Amino acid sequence: MAKEYWRWKEYNWQDEERDWRSASMITGGVDVGSVSSQAVVMADGELFAFSNMRTGSDSPNSALNAMNWALENTGMTIDDFDFIVGTGYGRVNVPFADKAITEIACHARGGNYMYGPTVRTILDMGGQDCKAILCDERGKVTNFLMNDKCAAGTGRGMEVFADLLGIPIEEVGDRSLQVEKEPPPVSSTCVVFAKSEAAGLLRDGWPQSKVLAAYCSAMAHRVFTLLERVGVQPDFAITGGIAKNVGVVNRLEEELGLTALKPKHDTQIAGALGAALFAKALVEKGKARKKKTSVST
Repeated sequence: MAKEYWRWKEYNWQDEERDWRSASMITGGVDVGSVSSQAVVMADGELFAFSNMRTGSDSPNSALNAMNWALENTGMTIDDFDFIVGTGYGRVNVPFADKAITEIACHARGGNYMYGPTVRTILDMGGQDCKAILCDERGKVTNFLMNDKCAAGTGRGMEVFADLLGIPIEEVGDRSLQVEKEPPPVSSTCVVFAKSEAAGLLRDGWPQSKVLAAYCSAMAHRVFTLLERVGVQPDFAITGGIAKNVGVVNRLEEELGLTALKPKHDTQIAGALGAALFAKALVEKGKARKKKTSVST
């Protein structure tokens, strides 16, 4: 079997020091995206567990698999939740969710939790789109713009390049910085054009690091123009998988003249985290526990 250089590490996490059974409220969020799915479990508003995995061909199963993995070995089941919110592209297909909320709102709320109340601009660099979100001190959206016309400037575009060059996707960012001088960027309007251009540069003898630098630079500039249109307000933070790519982040920071806030949690769980926080707020507002679901884990 050919090596899949695009395949990033899937994982789950649990707070082994916390006993969820002593919590008065358990809420959950599930973010089913086009490329990845995350599930977050919160106990009394504090992060207890999460999972991050590849989205499959079926949204309901992807949601269930993500939640099952987050709950693995915890002794908790879906019946123990007070409320669950679904978000992301597949938010209406989360069979055990009590409500669906847009990913824009959830990323703003999750970003507020992850980075603190000073954050005003959140860039979500996801698998198939980029969102520039302005929010207030409570994590409420005040304005946003998104680009979803092409995979250029997204996680899926980066996966295509990792496979093209035969470099593990986790190494792309660091390798792109191993150049003496910044090359001109490749096409930032279409991942197909960028891939074709990169293949030509490789044939011309460009080293892989230089080609990666040209692509990371193009990605950074593409999202910079999106942020420029919405109007960046400090503090500034990044969520999503591309937030882990220093080659893109460093170049974007240079164009913006701003340094992004450092995350306290995995940047890919922001949407699911925001969904779990909305679930908590809805329970508190309703002052009632949800009707227990019959879906089994």
